[in-house]
Amino acid sequence: MKVQHLYLLSPLHTGGTTQEGNLLGIARESHTNFPYIPSSTIRGKLRSSVQDEALKFQLFGTELGNAATNLEQGAIWIGDGSLLWIPIPSLSHGVIWVSCPLLLNRYIRLKGITPKPQIEANLCSFHQPNGQIYLKDAIFKGSELKNWPKQDDLLPNPETTGIDRVLVLSDQHCATVIQMGLWRQVKIKLDEHKTVDGGFRYEEAIPPDSLMYFTWGITSQTDKSKEDKTKSDFQKLLTEYSTLQIGGQESLGRGFVESFT
Repeated sequence: MKVQHLYLLSPLHTGGTTQEGNLLGIARESHTNFPYIPSSTIRGKLRSSVQDEALKFQLFGTELGNAATNLEQGAIWIGDGSLLWIPIPSLSHGVIWVSCPLLLNRYIRLKGITPKPQIEANLCSFHQPNGQIYLKDAIFKGSELKNWPKQDDLLPNPETTGIDRVLVLSDQHCATVIQMGLWRQVKIKLDEHKTVDGGFRYEEAIPPDSLMYFTWGITSQTDKSKEDKTKSDFQKLLTEYSTLQIGGQESLGRGFVESFT
């Protein structure tokens, strides 16, 4: 199992399965309600980037709806995109990147980090000069926080991300803070006379400067003698297309991510 990181360069929206009132939500994990990127979205984007038909077939198999060929599975499987760190506005520190034990321990397991870092709630990697941390809609007392030397394994590629102030909250508090930190853009529909047609609606998005990741690997049906070449071909694809546009609204500059190992 390999891990590929995604650093969001712009807000990212992947459509959810439900719409509540005038709010167009994003895809969320059913058991945590955290935002995520469906694996089919990542796979579809990478597949569409391949120009070589033979390589496309080797990595991703045949396409649905092609009656001329039998369906065959590709050599690569791709997992969902999971959240690792998300930026939250702070009145005391500008921006703070937030995560929680659930998200960090998941990353540790999938990436196979050893020895396993001990993760608990209320860990803070930076100094609180006034004894408190003011987030967008929450206050945390410095006396409730524990000093946490930054874990390099949990902050990949700091030169790219620039993540330098991290705060580990409890799963419950983190879920609340993440919900408040999502972008919500007002959308309106105009008719041919450029007047508002209907009411407003709001569209959610994961904010830029968030750090996410997805897992990938070789399917069990792949010829063992071709595994090394398949891995090499897919890693070359990831390197060649290090900047991707995922989700909708490409014409608005949304969904652009920087991909790195």
